[in-house]
Amino acid sequence: MAALAAGVLAANPAYTAYAASAPYTPEGVCGAGFTRVQDGTRPLKSGRDTFGYVYLMYNRSTGYNCVVSIKTAFYRTATYTTATLTVKGGKPKTDAGKFKYYAGPVKLKARGECVSYWGSTRDTRLDYAEATGGRKTFGNCG
Repeated sequence: MAALAAGVLAANPAYTAYAASAPYTPEGVCGAGFTRVQDGTRPLKSGRDTFGYVYLMYNRSTGYNCVVSIKTAFYRTATYTTATLTVKGGKPKTDAGKFKYYAGPVKLKARGECVSYWGSTRDTRLDYAEATGGRKTFGNCG
């Protein structure tokens, strides 16, 4: 029975994509002094599948926000991944490309301002499903 189960799991390429988590944290990617903010973690979803998370971080001493999208599926494989941060009244700043583990960090000064954040990633299967998430409305004002 175990051999049959192992054969089924090995035959399903999506299973191996979700088997473990990426070796990066938003604190490590954004750097010293950045901490997660309330309502600052959103899943990157495609239907019922979660391919990673987009994180909004803040550094109290510098007044900068940081956004990073960290893949939990299809990592170690370069897939199109984005991280976007917008300060209300300003233009969005995006890091986008084919990345193995994460997009970002995207940093903007936002002390006393409201921000929105967004991220995305794609899978490696033939349909190239895109997983997206974040908050397009402005919040975390301060």
